[in-house]
Amino acid sequence: MPLRSTRTPHDAVHHPVFARFYGKFSPIMDERAGIGAHRDELLAGLSGRVIEIGAGNGLNFAHYPGSVSEVVAIEPERRLRLMAAEAAVRAGVPVDVVPGAAEALPVKSEAFDAAVVSLVLCSVRDVRRSLAELRRVLRPGGQLRFFEHGLAEGPALASVQRALDHTVWPLLFGGCHTSRDPLAALTEAGFELGSYRRLKVPQTRVPTPSSPCFLGTAVRPAEPELRR
Repeated sequence: MPLRSTRTPHDAVHHPVFARFYGKFSPIMDERAGIGAHRDELLAGLSGRVIEIGAGNGLNFAHYPGSVSEVVAIEPERRLRLMAAEAAVRAGVPVDVVPGAAEALPVKSEAFDAAVVSLVLCSVRDVRRSLAELRRVLRPGGQLRFFEHGLAEGPALASVQRALDHTVWPLLFGGCHTSRDPLAALTEAGFELGSYRRLKVPQTRVPTPSSPCFLGTAVRPAEPELRR
């Protein structure tokens, strides 16, 4: 089995107020903003073993195609993890909900055919380490599917986002930072960007309605062959 452990001594993340709020309102926000269609697009065509980090309350689980043999869903927040475990029971594919932090994934290297990040890179404590871990656990040539929000194009709103990130915003919204650049972070982590598109998604987990979202695919490059 690729899992190192299914238990951690302490919760890596503890946001009980945000977890209650998100658990209650995220399905409503998903429905009103049509996020389900984006989740279908995000996960379409996946197969084999998949790891999802920051699975939240498991909103992606119902959208995984039947070609997926197993999903290992990492969620550090206890209340959200319990909700995700309930959603896993109703999923159409096998889902194992596991505690753990994105910066130290409790799984073996090169154990997965694909990875999924969905509105989570804004809230991980260390983006670089989290993406390095995802690269580690993906097999060479494996896909990383992403649906993330990030820095606005306009300088005025970008300045507002940066200011928010240095106030109580992350404390109120589960560690969320509004001004991160997921595309640049993926490239810096050694992933090759595939096709992606920019879109606006109002009334969702995205905290600023005018923030751009990015939906697409990146790939862990195959390792170069050593010359003999």
